[in-house]
Amino acid sequence: MATTTTIEWTEMTWNPVTGCIKISQGCKHCYAERMAKRLNAMGSARYENGFTPTLHHDLIDTPRRWKRSRIVFVNSMSDLFQEDVPLDFIQAVFKTMVECPQHTFQVLTKRSARLAEVAHLLPWPANVWMGVSVEDERVIDRVRDLASTPARVKFLSCEPLIGPLDKLPLAGIDWVIVGGESGPGARPMNEEWVQSIRKQCRVFRTAFFFKQWGGIRKDRTGRELNGRTYDEMPRHRSPRADVGDPVARSAI
Repeated sequence: MATTTTIEWTEMTWNPVTGCIKISQGCKHCYAERMAKRLNAMGSARYENGFTPTLHHDLIDTPRRWKRSRIVFVNSMSDLFQEDVPLDFIQAVFKTMVECPQHTFQVLTKRSARLAEVAHLLPWPANVWMGVSVEDERVIDRVRDLASTPARVKFLSCEPLIGPLDKLPLAGIDWVIVGGESGPGARPMNEEWVQSIRKQCRVFRTAFFFKQWGGIRKDRTGRELNGRTYDEMPRHRSPRADVGDPVARSAI
């Protein structure tokens, strides 16, 4: 199960795992859960279990069949490091990523403690970007867990941003994505929170990507900040030819 996506910071999604269990406030209005319920109602075989964590062993080798290089969000509909995913399955996914160096794989988790626990048992090639979700200060330790791993490229997804993050430990962090919550029940995001993160990224020369303001109708709120869009990617780490120095491209 691999599809093109409208997610602004990637090109494809690859979901060898579907379904998840909520663990923090960032999960409250999970878009993947809503989508899984919709797909289940439509009779999709991959979602016959709804949003219950499900392993799809037959999808582990999917990226090997792609000839053109791609930027791939791994498990957009799940979390690879949740407890219901065995270590050997995680290792099989990483083996595929290692053996497909033509692609860039973006792995994102909220289970940073487990990530830190098993990181030494995984290979970390340059084409695997490892990230953690950080929605507010209550889960700031996820950043420190990520920093402890051997991942070559480390990133944060501050989405949905539901509180201030004025003291992010950005040393060693290559990229920060910021976005407001969207869809039914979306919680508001203050501009001050966004500006604070952007300024911290400037200090640490960390690439800054502003994804969206969010809201019930995110198409109406857009993704401009300071009258422009911020589409920065990790410096010299993306196959996209138009990526330059993220700091040089930023506005103070």
